[in-house]
Amino acid sequence: MKTYALLGAGMAAAFLGLFAVVQALNVPLLTDPTPWLAGGAATAAAVGVALLVLDVLLPVPSSLVMVAHGALFGIAAGTLLSLAGGLGAGALGFALGRWGSPAIRARIAPDERRRADALLERWGALAVVVTRPVPILAETVAILAGTSPLGWPRFLAATAAGTLPAALLYAVTGATAARLDHTILVFALVLLVAAAFWWAGRRLGRGSRSSENPVGPSG
Repeated sequence: MKTYALLGAGMAAAFLGLFAVVQALNVPLLTDPTPWLAGGAATAAAVGVALLVLDVLLPVPSSLVMVAHGALFGIAAGTLLSLAGGLGAGALGFALGRWGSPAIRARIAPDERRRADALLERWGALAVVVTRPVPILAETVAILAGTSPLGWPRFLAATAAGTLPAALLYAVTGATAARLDHTILVFALVLLVAAAFWWAGRRLGRGSRSSENPVGPSG
């Protein structure tokens, strides 16, 4: 797993560096996109979803976009728009991983590749669910998942499961005109939900291993 760990760390560092550059340059669209969401309903929806999709490549403040969706379109529609954008971002990252997978896997020893494939096959979907609301990690894991045996249906299902709680909570925040400090609390709640997913997934994983390898009677 050393190669995959180094690759993940390198991508995370690159995303973090890009975020620092955008903040230093104060790019308006990527620091506060809300003025671009103030047009007509169709334009605002298209811009919001597009920004969320591009979040896999650019440091888009996705929480602000999701809050704006709730403020502009209400809880139900705002949630669906943010979910669509999150799914699009995940799919783009996964596709990039699939595209670069042959070059990456050709540089990994067969034994390491088999161990990594087994680990990603077992825990990859859970990792996608847990990291979806976490900036930088979400993009890194989506791309790495594309290099794994994880199939498109499982990946998209995991992406939807990981994106939906954040999309809903931020839409509620926007629809109820909550203050900035409430938005920060919502982010903390989103992280708690992700931690709960991880805990539940680990518990289920241990339970399935126990049922697959029952301990027989001694003697």
